[in-house]
Amino acid sequence: MNIHPLDASHAEAYRQLRLEALEHYPEAFASSYEEERAWPIERFGQRLSTEDKFTLGAWLDQLLIGTVTLIPEQRTKLKHRANIVAMYVRPEHRGSGTGRQLMEQAIDLARGLGGIEQIYLSVMAHNEPAKRLYMALGFEAYGKDWRALKIDDAYHDEELMVMFL
Repeated sequence: MNIHPLDASHAEAYRQLRLEALEHYPEAFASSYEEERAWPIERFGQRLSTEDKFTLGAWLDQLLIGTVTLIPEQRTKLKHRANIVAMYVRPEHRGSGTGRQLMEQAIDLARGLGGIEQIYLSVMAHNEPAKRLYMALGFEAYGKDWRALKIDDAYHDEELMVMFL
């Protein structure tokens, strides 16, 4: 497995993985499959080309099997913080260490940027494997966002976590 930052040249592989994640795990993402499947490929390329966020991809041969995005805060009073979003590993590769390696590289990237003191993320409250991974890496739960997402008539809670570097 190889992990490296994604750029616009990876837009098609990223789009395929992203749409898979949104379609099969809608409660894990604020975006919806219906919204993003209509986007042109250029929009995915633009998402991977911005200078204010970093998306890492895990590759097995030529297949993108996982991603995670690190977004450093830009406002002066928040520059000591970053957020991890859009973490996803294909189901058949879960338990292989891919998620851990993606997270470790995202954390290392945050440390390397300088000035980042804490990293935030949210995880579905019922996603015990993900919560165990995040806690093993040093994240701590600090609250819940009750009814964070509403899909049709069902609400989904998120657990809020932080890691102090």
